[in-house]
Amino acid sequence: MRTLTSTVAGAVLAFAGMAGMMSTPAQAATGQEYVALGDSYASGVGADYYGSAGGDCKRGSLDYPALWAAAHSDYTLTDVSCSGATTADVRAKQLSALSSGTDLVTLTVGGNDAQFSSVVQACLTQSDSYCNTATLWMSSYARNQMVTDLAGLYKGIKAKAPNARVIVLGYPQTLSMTGTCPVIDLDTAKRTAMNGLADALADGTKAAAAAEAVEFIDMRATFQGHGACGSDPWINDLNAGTAVFHPTLTGYLAGYDARLNEVTG
Repeated sequence: MRTLTSTVAGAVLAFAGMAGMMSTPAQAATGQEYVALGDSYASGVGADYYGSAGGDCKRGSLDYPALWAAAHSDYTLTDVSCSGATTADVRAKQLSALSSGTDLVTLTVGGNDAQFSSVVQACLTQSDSYCNTATLWMSSYARNQMVTDLAGLYKGIKAKAPNARVIVLGYPQTLSMTGTCPVIDLDTAKRTAMNGLADALADGTKAAAAAEAVEFIDMRATFQGHGACGSDPWINDLNAGTAVFHPTLTGYLAGYDARLNEVTG
């Protein structure tokens, strides 16, 4: 088994000549067609390798769709994932990449619908009580209305790509319950509240996937022990700017790409 260091090095080299694969327009397919949809967790925010073709979407050349496609040369990747995307954005701006010729679709979305960034900001700057209220409010949305919204999106994906295998990858818990966070340390109450919202996002996504009979990959167990501020983080901490609480490169490699490979073979 290769070490993580060699895997990273190999991935970087592999993408030196693959910028074209990451562009939005589909290229002439020589095999099977793979379309990647979703938000910043799908586009690779946090891995620090952003392709110029991704523009404001911060679409990275080492996001999990690109990592998977690099190891499956019989697939042609069209990656239209975009940082900040909501379910409505995916429906309006990304589904046009799908067709009856699409063979594989992957998707991570829902966190922006649940205003995850705003909730994080509240927990970083407000009281424990305020943080708890914000996370409970959005957790209720994630386990209720978001399920309906996502199920409708999945139905739309299947209508546009009726022959495709659709795989939805969820969100992990973002914080370790032990260890010190830089810049602004978070107490146990805030960490528990924020991880509770992550659980709600995962649970809601799982329920929507079950309702529309698409595949769901739960990332929580994979990232267990690797939360931000812990001893072996696969999630960026508060020093990461706009990439805070997004996977690191290790998180995409050993987390998302590894699980996608495990499921697809």
